[in-house]
Formats: sequence, C-alpha cells, structure tokens
Amino acid sequence: MTPRALIIAGPGTNRDADAALALRLAGAAPTVALASDLLELADPFAQIELIVIAGGFSYGDALGAGRILALDLTAAEEGRLGEALRRFVDDDGPVIGICNGFQVLTRAGLLPGALGHNDAGHFRCQWVEMTVDRGSDCIWTVNAPTRINCPIAHGEGRYVHPDPAGLTAARQVALRYAASGGIGGNPNGSVADIAGVCDDSGLVLGLMPHPENHVLRHQHPRHRRDPTTAATMGLGLFESGVKYVR
Repeated sequence: MTPRALIIAGPGTNRDADAALALRLAGAAPTVALASDLLELADPFAQIELIVIAGGFSYGDALGAGRILALDLTAAEEGRLGEALRRFVDDDGPVIGICNGFQVLTRAGLLPGALGHNDAGHFRCQWVEMTVDRGSDCIWTVNAPTRINCPIAHGEGRYVHPDPAGLTAARQVALRYAASGGIGGNPNGSVADIAGVCDDSGLVLGLMPHPENHVLRHQHPRHRRDPTTAATMGLGLFESGVKYVR
C-alpha cells in the first residue's frame, strides 16, 4: 500500500517541493494543494492518510509568520478547514507542520505554545543539530535517528511555553536543539532547547528546522568530508509517518 499524502501550502510557501521529495523517498504518494483551494472542497481530506503543512513564507509572512495561513484554517467563515483537520487527527491521521507550518499549527490551536521572534533579533539561516526525545509519544520520531542535522531559515522560531517541564512530563517534547556540543546550538532562544513538540495524541508534530532539506546524503554541506552525516538525515521522520499509516 502506498499512503496518500497531502501537502498544504500557501502563496509564498517554498518548501512544498522539498516535502514532496521527502514523502516520495519515504514511500508515500504526495500531492500539493493551496489551503484556499481546499476550502472549496466538501471533504478536503477525503482519501488522504497523511498531511504535511509545508514551510516557507506563506503570504510573504506579511502580518507575521504563518498568521494568514492559520486564518485560512480558523477564520469564522472558513473555519471548516481547521475543523476538518481536527477530524482528520481524531480519526488517527498524522500531521506534521514544518517551520511556517509549525507556526500555523500553534496559531490554529492544534499544538501547545507559540513561536516568537528569535532572541538574536534577526533572521537565522544555518544548519543545526536536533536530538530526538525517545520519551515522547510522537509517532513521527519512532524511526528517526537519535540526532538529526538539517537547516533552519526563520525570523520567528523561538518556541515559548509557560511550563516546558510539564510538556516533557506529558511526553510532548519530541525534539530539542543539541545546544551543548551540537551544530548551531540553540539558534533562536527556544525555551528548554525545544525544537519540536507534539500534541497529546502524538499524531501532530510541529518543528522549526527543515528535515525535508536533508533527505539525501549530498544535501549536507559536510557530506564529502564527514561520512557520518548520512546517519543524521531527516528522512526518518517522514518514514515514521508513512509506516504509521501503513
């Protein structure tokens, strides 16, 4: 069985093609659709088994990162798309939101916490290292390597939450920046080095770094000098989602 995956994009999103490649390599059959087009469908997620909310700069981040795309999901008149997404999760459907997609999921109330401006006060574009928290309930990290190297590209990526210890106890912290000795450290000042969180079901994951940009060995800038980089690819996150629906 080849799971059918949907990548939700917005005008300005620029990582949908990368997410599609990651899904194909993981064994899924992806399609890309604009959120505005999905609003015209009576059942926007019919026949879909896995959803990715792609990263990038939806609507140019003109009113803040992910804000307008989140409104597409939650606005009073168009909120049925957000409701459909919640029903999809209630029916055991996995969802991952990357970068702008993470911001959308927090703004739509599907994930805890919020994303603020980087503590450095400016846009950051660099490679980072994340560690997988094996104590979380996240279904997306089951087949992922313990350490994942991939790039970030954001100005509003600082994760904030009033009770990070409570999130950890609830098994919702899925990924952390390898701030001690890892590539890039904690690049945005996220509380407790949190890079990715899941909902209480473990089905919905949001993260700021871009694992879809390290699914092939040669995408890592040090792949010629360091053969161990092949073991830090982000492909395992997508493979976990695909294996779950299988």
